[in-house]
Amino acid sequence: MQIKQHIVDIETPTGSMRNYIYRPKSEGAFAPIIFYSEIFQHTDPISRAAAILAGHGFCVIVPEVFHEFNPIGTVLGYDDIGKNKGNNDKHSKPLTQYDSDNEALIQWLSLQDYTTDKVGVIGVCIGGHLAFRAALQPQVKAAFCLYATDIHSGTLPAPSEQQSLARSHEISAELVMVWGKQDPHVDASGREQIYRHLRDAGVNHVWLEVNAEHAFMRDNDARYDPALALQMYSEAVALFNRTLK
Repeated sequence: MQIKQHIVDIETPTGSMRNYIYRPKSEGAFAPIIFYSEIFQHTDPISRAAAILAGHGFCVIVPEVFHEFNPIGTVLGYDDIGKNKGNNDKHSKPLTQYDSDNEALIQWLSLQDYTTDKVGVIGVCIGGHLAFRAALQPQVKAAFCLYATDIHSGTLPAPSEQQSLARSHEISAELVMVWGKQDPHVDASGREQIYRHLRDAGVNHVWLEVNAEHAFMRDNDARYDPALALQMYSEAVALFNRTLK
């Protein structure tokens, strides 16, 4: 499907949050997918990934995940300066503020005439964690989480009982958890910890471990694996077609 793009600013309890919308040009209502970016926010690789998903008949919305700490429209560079700024933002934002962002996004989506009522979420890196976190919201029916950081370590600002893994038993959405075996950010012991929690909590999930490094979906990076990226897009589209449409 051909797509169109536009921008919308949504008010949240912690300020205005810019969002980038990708949706089919065709008339009608489409299942919404919230796409959570890496620490660098709405970069060119994230834009291209969102366009791919939208072209399969979804309304994809990409929020600026660190809107509290940056001017609207900020995109961090894929360099040491951008990485350090993004990591500092990540470790400064309480998990409860992501929750209020999610609530504001879902509420806004529910009022649009071009979206349906079942919400999907997807994310990469910290965005994979945020997709996992968003699955705590009852309106979210499916979450596709790619190499999600900081879930096993509990290092994002929040009391221990509010950490995402501690609340995994609250998730009713179907999860797909994707990991690179060569990813140093979430090693084998970290993956085992997350798997054990999901299993013991009875969360409906699919677990995929592939031979890849961190950021293997990022199409401008030396770690990019085009064949695996294509597979993951297919897996994500299949999940969202089945659970949202």
